Amino acid sequence: MNDPLIDTIHRFREQHAARFNFSMSAICRDLRERQSRSGHEVVSREPKQLVDAEIERSDALPVNHGQ
Repeated sequence: MNDPLIDTIHRFREQHAARFNFSMSAICRDLRERQSRSGHEVVSREPKQLVDAEIERSDALPVNHGQ
């Protein structure tokens, strides 16, 4: 099942990444610059601390390495 909105988002991400030769540092730099130019307030928060049960559950999840 294809979702046109998701397809549009994937297409935009692909085109944006291609503009920076898929360099994560260049992509992130561009996104940070866009964010600073937007004029919107940026809110940073401390990472949420996981409780032991959440850590144990996440350790049990299977890992898919693109296979």
